[in-house]
Amino acid sequence: MRWWKVLGLAGVVGVAATGVVIARAERKRRAYTPEEIRERLQTRHADLSPPETPA
Repeated sequence: MRWWKVLGLAGVVGVAATGVVIARAERKRRAYTPEEIRERLQTRHADLSPPETPA
């Protein structure tokens, strides 16, 4: 019956570790200023847009 305790503890540790990873990613994402986000989105859009050809 002891292995059930180990398995349960491993599950709790896994959930806690996942929460830490998500919290760090969220904190990093929120650290950008609106101007930085706008600039990054415009750069990504320009990279994905096909080049314009004269008609």
